[in-house]
Amino acid sequence: METTKPKKISSLKNHFLVAMPGLTDPNFADSVIYICEHNADGAMGLIINHQLDVPVKAIFDQLDVEYQDEFARSLLFDGGPVQRDRGFILHPSCERQWESTMAISDEVSLTASKDILSDIALGTGPKDSLITLGYTGWDTGQLEEELSENSWLTIPAEADIIFNTNCAERASAAALCIGLDLRMLSHEAGHA
Repeated sequence: METTKPKKISSLKNHFLVAMPGLTDPNFADSVIYICEHNADGAMGLIINHQLDVPVKAIFDQLDVEYQDEFARSLLFDGGPVQRDRGFILHPSCERQWESTMAISDEVSLTASKDILSDIALGTGPKDSLITLGYTGWDTGQLEEELSENSWLTIPAEADIIFNTNCAERASAAALCIGLDLRMLSHEAGHA
């Protein structure tokens, strides 16, 4: 009888990292991070479940972008502690490409240019988007070390969780993708 080896994941691009209960770093406690890039040089991701008490209107005003009120009410997200003065927009992949659009998967793209904000502000951009300030980054080997310390749960990403799940429910929804109830996890980490 032939046995199949489990698939080894060499890159966590297009995966969620869900903070384990024992992760107490205030930047990442209770976080769900969407990994946008992961290679030999390190990793980059955006926290998708920490909203700021700042409406998108503040960015539109700061950048002098014309907007319609109905598109300026959503809240910005805290994407992570690195370069909090830079904006990143996660959105569903579509035919339209903006100046700096990068496809992360067939379903999710990342854009970090002002032209997409102008379109979002007028309702001509992607129907769904998540606008973050800052990002999360790891140097070479740093994420792998954190994974070996059981700091993160890795889960293949689902665009529906990013764009159609209530912010407060994203961690539990991601965990349920692999049949895990986060309330059942211990705050104590261990190795088998």
